[in-house]
Amino acid sequence: MTTLIPLAVLLGSVGWVYQDASARARRGTPVYFSAGWIELSKAATWALGCLCLWIVILPLYLTCRRQAG
Repeated sequence: MTTLIPLAVLLGSVGWVYQDASARARRGTPVYFSAGWIELSKAATWALGCLCLWIVILPLYLTCRRQAG
């Protein structure tokens, strides 16, 4: 049970990031980040990044989301 809660939080936040990034892209205000060869601009890229490096990508998404308006 103790491993299911963090997994649910991870999957829930990945799903939210994907849905939010998709909605923002449809409205014409995509969430975008670029540093060197790393580019995060599509909903699937944000979600995959969040799934792999949640502790880094989720705060980055929230910061870029706020800057995107």
